[in-house]
Amino acid sequence: MTHTPSAPDATVPDGISAPVTPAELPALRRRVQAALIATQILGGLGIAIGFALAAVLARDVSGTEALSGLASTASVAGSALLAMPLATLMARRGRRAGLVLAYLLGALGAGVVVLGAVLGNFPVLLVGLVGFGAGSSANLAARFAAADLAEPDRRARAISTVVWATTIGAVLGPNVAAPAGKSVSGLGIPAAAGPFVWAAGVFVLAAAVVAVLLRPDPLLTARALDAGPGEAAEGRSLRAGMDAVRKSPRARLALVTIAGSHTAMVSIMSMTPVALTHHGADIQLIGLVISGHIAGMYAFSPLMGWLSDRLGRLAVIGLAVGLIGAAALVAGTAGPSHGRTALGLFVLGLGWSAGLVSGSALLTDSVPQAARAAVQGLSDFVMNTAAGVGGLAAGLIVSQAGYGPLNAIAASLLLPMAALALRGTLRKA
Repeated sequence: MTHTPSAPDATVPDGISAPVTPAELPALRRRVQAALIATQILGGLGIAIGFALAAVLARDVSGTEALSGLASTASVAGSALLAMPLATLMARRGRRAGLVLAYLLGALGAGVVVLGAVLGNFPVLLVGLVGFGAGSSANLAARFAAADLAEPDRRARAISTVVWATTIGAVLGPNVAAPAGKSVSGLGIPAAAGPFVWAAGVFVLAAAVVAVLLRPDPLLTARALDAGPGEAAEGRSLRAGMDAVRKSPRARLALVTIAGSHTAMVSIMSMTPVALTHHGADIQLIGLVISGHIAGMYAFSPLMGWLSDRLGRLAVIGLAVGLIGAAALVAGTAGPSHGRTALGLFVLGLGWSAGLVSGSALLTDSVPQAARAAVQGLSDFVMNTAAGVGGLAAGLIVSQAGYGPLNAIAASLLLPMAALALRGTLRKA
């Protein structure tokens, strides 16, 4: 096949020479997005199935409720630990290699969780949950894969569509946890570990979908189209990614936005069930409140993407600050009003969505193509690490001061975000 000199073709390094022309890009974008949506549904399903009874399983194996919270902490730690190695692999080999490995590690982790449950060994269970966190790492990284080939003025919408797809799996997951538990009866596996058996299978299926359908690799294709085959590999290193963040005030704002929004959300959300029980809420009501929160997080992400592309990243970051601040005020002063708590958690989910979508788009906009995978991995590492610390601190704050002060402290995390966004707006003006 021959091409005119003016056509910016790319030879995709997938082992097969596959030129991509501008005329072929729209169809390629649709294929990539369809593959990512399918994997997000599967990944979200696998994560939600496992998490539905993770705390119960941790309590049963450890023999105490005091250690049940370590289930989510271990999984978040796993996501944080994998973020940088996953970014390194993607920078060198592309999105497909990284996503396949992450989903397979998540499946392996789920298998180790089941082993720990069968043996009644709590440390083994925690090791498995750390590995299980790789599934979350894959789902987070997929939003950036959606941005690789997106047009700059539609980048936030591409990210938000993939984030939205998580809603389907997140809603279905808890509803199939009970059948998953029943399915292992008679096999010597505790019922609370049954969801992890199913999660392992779902993660393997997600890895297969990525391996088969995510071709050509979106990151490698975008890199080839942008810089050509002579681009220096040194520009893709983690050090180059950190240098790119240091040189870009907008990239620093994006990192602060992603980490601040996520940490505030996790801190408040993780302790809301405890606060509700203090005011007489039962498990069914708590489930409804958390379901409303999840709907706010994911279901409206396409709206946040559209607003981010139309009004600008900084405007939607400002919206995130306002929504999370309002949520902290409403939830933190709700007291015995379960309706106000539910409203606060729903608005908190909206604020998280606004911050994640606009921050992810701004981060991608603000650094060179070669450094993007490294910078994106850095953002997920910072986000998960900060959220892990926030989740641990939240329990201490509630035990010592209460749920209201926790919301106030979480809202204070928005101050650096607001200051940097205002500074960026003034500079732009």
